[in-house]
Amino acid sequence: MSLQEKIAIITDTSCDLPQDTIDKYNIHLLPLKIIYQDKEYDDRLEISAEEIYARFAEEVPTTSMPSRDTAAKLFESLRAQGYQKILAILLSSGLSATYEMVENLRKEFSDIDIRVINSKSLSMGLGFLVVEGGKLLEEKKMQFEEIIQSLKKTRERINLFYAIPTLEYLRKGGRIGLVSATLGSLIDLKPVISINEEGKYYSHAKVRGRKKSIARIIELVEELSNGRQINVAVMHGDAEEEGLKIKEYFEKKPNVKEIFFGQISPALVVHTGPGLVGICYQLID
Repeated sequence: MSLQEKIAIITDTSCDLPQDTIDKYNIHLLPLKIIYQDKEYDDRLEISAEEIYARFAEEVPTTSMPSRDTAAKLFESLRAQGYQKILAILLSSGLSATYEMVENLRKEFSDIDIRVINSKSLSMGLGFLVVEGGKLLEEKKMQFEEIIQSLKKTRERINLFYAIPTLEYLRKGGRIGLVSATLGSLIDLKPVISINEEGKYYSHAKVRGRKKSIARIIELVEELSNGRQINVAVMHGDAEEEGLKIKEYFEKKPNVKEIFFGQISPALVVHTGPGLVGICYQLID
């Protein structure tokens, strides 16, 4: 890669990356939209997860992809700053129309080489891919095309699992996907949810009770990583105490190289409700 070549990284606010990581790799964010009956907000920028939880009793908002106008203005701004290439790494096309919107928009900016990667994931499943892109750009060892191919391989080494107390919010938001909607609350069956190869939610397991569902997501990460070196992200939705216990557990594991911890973005809160606990891992060897 030419040292003079300016390449920008774009992602959307479902990536759940902490602000210091966004700053470190100069990542440009496209905000998803949080829509209440009386007002729209830019995800993360104008509304917090805590504000959404506080308003759940009165109204459950909806979400939508970033506006086309916002994306176009970002492309124009990056072009004005002298960027010749843009790498847009976005949440799963199976969960949002964001990827399709940006893919269509890039055709209007023929003077910039804009590539759009479908992460087939979200939260830190997307976040890990964006960080990998940031690291590759920082190293300046690969050509643009090589970076894209490398990220597509990295995508296959990322997986996530999460447990939620209820499917009510996934149903309301129309994101139920392949998750069984017949899980009975009377028998306290809790779904362990993952994302398939098409980037859609599905029920990976059904476990009785909250404690067992959280124990199962830990077991799955350990079984599938099988002692190999991994980066881990523990994410929660208004379940910090449970999340911290999982973080502390993985911090003691010798095969865990990096660990992230945080609250999921407001847009993801809308679709999962309070009580989500999730683990994302990236195989790094």
